[in-house]
Amino acid sequence: MATSTNSKSRVSFASLTPNNLGTVRKLNSVLFPIKYSEKFYQDVLLPEVEDFCKLVYYNDIPVGTICCRIETKDGECSLYLMTMGVLAPYRSRRLGSQSLDLVLKAAEACAKPHIDRVYLHVQLSNDDAKRFYEKHGFKVIGVHENYYKKIVPHDAWILEKRLHTE
Repeated sequence: MATSTNSKSRVSFASLTPNNLGTVRKLNSVLFPIKYSEKFYQDVLLPEVEDFCKLVYYNDIPVGTICCRIETKDGECSLYLMTMGVLAPYRSRRLGSQSLDLVLKAAEACAKPHIDRVYLHVQLSNDDAKRFYEKHGFKVIGVHENYYKKIVPHDAWILEKRLHTE
């Protein structure tokens, strides 16, 4: 359980379960301009991603979500950060930073599979999100053209953070 520096407010994280999946759906519908599939919601309940998919609580109120999946390609294991968001009234309270830190620490500590990198997409028009991830050590490695089908702009930055770099 993570706590904030302000003793009056408490930040905590809960693993996703069938019982709180409705809350995740509701938060995602408010936070993101995309409707996620039933497969998305079933995949975030898989045991292997429990450490990487969380509900974010502020003073026991669910205010954000973080959802990831593990991918293996060409012998490299990646953690794909599918969604991360905090409701607007709760931003600027370090909730996003604490959520990202929780996932990055879990990824670095994960022995099986050994995760080599964390990556994500950010819509080209979302400069705030791009700056947020860069502040946390992510680097732009390219642009995925036509990544978003139903929202404009369609293109997305691809950002990654390499783990276990000596």
